[in-house]
Amino acid sequence: MGVTFEEGKEQIAKLASYFRTNKTTFLAYKEADARQTLIDPLFMALGWDVRNDGRTAPQYREVIPEESLEIEGHRRAPDYTFRVGQTAKFHAEAKRPSANVKDDPASAYQLRRYSWSAKLPFSILTNFAEFAVYDCRIRPASSDKAGKARFWYYTCDEYADRWREIWDVFSREAVWSGSFDYFTESRRGKRGTSEVDSEFLKVIEGWRDLLARNISLRNPNISTRDLNFAVQRTIDRVVFLRICEDRGIEPYGTLQGLTNGPAIYRRLGELFHRADDRYNSGLFYFTGERDRDEPPDEMTLGLMIDDKPLKDILLGLYYPDSPYEFSVLPAEILGQVYEQFLGKVIRLTPGGQAKVEEKTEVRKAGGVYYTPAYIVDYIVANTVGQSLQGKTPKEAARLRVVDPACGSGSFLIGAYQYLLDWHLDRYVESDPARLAGGRSPALYQGAGGQWRLTASEKKRILLNNIYGVDIDSQAVEVTKLSLLLKVLEGESAETITSQLRFLHERALPDLAGNIKCGNSLIGPDFYNGRQLSLLDEQERYRINVFDWQAEFPQIFKAGGFDAVIGNPPYVSIQTMNEAGRDDVRYFNSRYSTAGKGSYDLYVVFVERALTLLGEQGAVGFILPSKFFATDYGEPLRRLLSSRGALSGVVDFRDGQVFAQAATYTCLLFLSRKAKTALRYSLATPPETIRNGALPGFSVDSATLSESPWVFSSPSHCDLLAKLRENAVRLLDLPGKMSRGSSTGADDVFMLQAQGGRFATRDGDGVDIERQVLRTPVYATDFGRYRFSPHADERVVFPYIVSPDGYRELDEEELAEEYPNAYAYLKSRKRELLKRKQFKKWYEFSAPRNLDLHRNAQLMVPLLANTGSYCALPKSMSRYCPMASGGFTIAVSGRQPLSPLYVLGALNSRVLFWTLRKISNIFRGGWITCTKQYVGTLPIRKIDLSSRGDKSRHDQTVDLVGAILGLNQQLAAARTAGDKTMIQRQIDATDRQIDRLVYDLYELTDKEIAIVEEGGNR
Repeated sequence: MGVTFEEGKEQIAKLASYFRTNKTTFLAYKEADARQTLIDPLFMALGWDVRNDGRTAPQYREVIPEESLEIEGHRRAPDYTFRVGQTAKFHAEAKRPSANVKDDPASAYQLRRYSWSAKLPFSILTNFAEFAVYDCRIRPASSDKAGKARFWYYTCDEYADRWREIWDVFSREAVWSGSFDYFTESRRGKRGTSEVDSEFLKVIEGWRDLLARNISLRNPNISTRDLNFAVQRTIDRVVFLRICEDRGIEPYGTLQGLTNGPAIYRRLGELFHRADDRYNSGLFYFTGERDRDEPPDEMTLGLMIDDKPLKDILLGLYYPDSPYEFSVLPAEILGQVYEQFLGKVIRLTPGGQAKVEEKTEVRKAGGVYYTPAYIVDYIVANTVGQSLQGKTPKEAARLRVVDPACGSGSFLIGAYQYLLDWHLDRYVESDPARLAGGRSPALYQGAGGQWRLTASEKKRILLNNIYGVDIDSQAVEVTKLSLLLKVLEGESAETITSQLRFLHERALPDLAGNIKCGNSLIGPDFYNGRQLSLLDEQERYRINVFDWQAEFPQIFKAGGFDAVIGNPPYVSIQTMNEAGRDDVRYFNSRYSTAGKGSYDLYVVFVERALTLLGEQGAVGFILPSKFFATDYGEPLRRLLSSRGALSGVVDFRDGQVFAQAATYTCLLFLSRKAKTALRYSLATPPETIRNGALPGFSVDSATLSESPWVFSSPSHCDLLAKLRENAVRLLDLPGKMSRGSSTGADDVFMLQAQGGRFATRDGDGVDIERQVLRTPVYATDFGRYRFSPHADERVVFPYIVSPDGYRELDEEELAEEYPNAYAYLKSRKRELLKRKQFKKWYEFSAPRNLDLHRNAQLMVPLLANTGSYCALPKSMSRYCPMASGGFTIAVSGRQPLSPLYVLGALNSRVLFWTLRKISNIFRGGWITCTKQYVGTLPIRKIDLSSRGDKSRHDQTVDLVGAILGLNQQLAAARTAGDKTMIQRQIDATDRQIDRLVYDLYELTDKEIAIVEEGGNR
């Protein structure tokens, strides 16, 4: 303990010398002797307390030595597991000194297989004479040579010289300081890496295809819903029993033995029946029993399934062909696999063939994104953990935790594990020997003297404390499976048998009363005034009303849940409401957070969560942070601020928890009891929440309202308030701010052409627009004080101008009025379709807000990482409608401010700093410059009767005019020297404008420092 690098190097040098001097003797050592004399001291030189000399509580030992245990000829576990707290970081396997570590493929495969299944990045194979390190993210195969996936190999003669490399990754200091994790990430994605969750997902997806095709073929009358149930349940049962085999709870090879004869499914059914007697799980519930509300499965065992698909599935589950060591496949990893697995569903074609396809909601969301374990742990610790503070185990029995959209159960597994650890700690702190006795012991003492919770105690905690609801029945079953496997972690055939024999109870609980299928958001009042007969079967399953009070009567009789946790679905109501669905209408009428704009379903889940809480209850969700400032988030902001419900926010800003999705999230913590203040914390990158305390500050709850939330330190809040003094919002200036066309959202099809004009016709009071070939303005066409649209691009907008405004032309009108243009476009039909520039060649539309863009003076990008506003030359505004990617601002002449004064203010450091405070921030520091944010920027009022005000206004206008001219010169410059000189002039002018704006807003040196420390302009 407490070994430094130099001390460790000295120790290992002496140990290596000792080995060389006595090598002949050591080569005769058995493995156990080598561990004690050589290998333990090797890891002790790396600072690890291998023998627990520090007398750490057994459950928190940093090095767990495994007893040698073989099952059917293969090892159960490596010799050492190195941990931080209770989190395993890497494995090490010891061999006798005479073993050939360098060339023995069997030893390497066994170790890699174990660590790969446990999803640990590295493992060490050593006999002291040799030291080999493997990357265990590379899928192991029994045919691999010993050098496969090995990236370090040293002999003991090299230890002293290589000690820095070994120390910086595998020492206790390196692991605790994060160097190990950094090294892990630096090697991520190396060629050949394929982690266990992605590989096992492929395996069970293959099983689903095999079973779905065979069951639909042999059982032609099966419905789609029954087919999905049968396939899922069969896979779940096989996975469960195979895991039990590797954990020593079931006889090893039982499933494999079924392949040695015919009628595999019938004999598998007999195995399932025996499992029902042993485990009492709903997974194997075939015959009705008293006191069980859930109906038994009377369908699946009566199906016909051929031997061939079952044989293929079962034979692929065993050593040496299977790379999986199921004894260490964590329930959390299994949940991640199933989360992805449940993103697809089996569909029966009209011809009765089974097809597997992605669910509609998953396809629209761009995939399934599993919540990382560190997020789950943080939310659980700050909800369940807070609720447990100061409680005794007896009081903790009344704690109720629920996830209202539990999916595959990741949050419930996290909460359950937290409760197991908490109870074990409390029991060990009191009188463990007493708790290990009696008729219903809570503890027993395992190998190495470690105290463990009995299976009965784990069942009690699960049934008392953990609850979940999900609309997907398959997800509900996966959650149950994951929780049941968590109950069996650490159990053996002996502990299960003793429970059956002496306690007269089966090993697992029935979770039907805890984990339920239903729509958390829709209650039975949905059917008020409706005829059930008018709803088809698909709609009834989709609605799936759920009465919380009736389903959990005892909990609501006691006041409600103590903790509501989870990751509610992120689904835009716009995508749900495509066909005017009844559930959307229900949300809009039932929930105060719904109904404004294209809101997201997660806001409704937040409102529902508050209704589920008891008097001292708390909510912990991960969800998008967009509602802090968006229009659709206003009702949710009003609800939470009016109740004082907000107790904490962890903001990830531009850091993405879900790397594959462009979703920016936060952790939201709410309280049933009103709070006068909340804690705002910043976690960038998100992984920093693993490190304990986060930087942040307290926010007065009274400062929050339905207005956009700006979480800033007191000094920043004071500065924002000062900037708004004697200022007017940009939107409150006479004028307009207008959004450009957005092809994806508005079905505006812009057709590129090469030139030419449409014919014109005068008369009948209609003015035909003569110049219809226009240059569209895109986000790339302008920047900070710079406007340079691509002159070679042209867009055709066929429309006419009339007293009623702009009117688009249909195909017939286009052909009659403008035959030349019509013939040109028709000739390019195939080319335009090939480019996918529009859906139908004859669909044309004028750009959005064209009349407003015609009067604009300023342009705004949709996204920016610096002040990027520019002036639109008046000569071009008539011919340059705004295309996708930005906004225009028209400052009316009915007020005293020059548009150039407004432009200078908008591009200043002051107002970009303000915009960063109130807008959404994306990766790389990019922010949203939409109307709802830019429109609220405070523009300093000018009193033209004041000589000082008028002077600053006019100076700003002059400097902005100068910088616009300099940018034109820069665009025309040809030599590098000229460009450098002009750019220096631009930068100097920019700084002058900033100083003027600081003066306008009367900022102090301290306030200027705050702005300039805030990053870009």
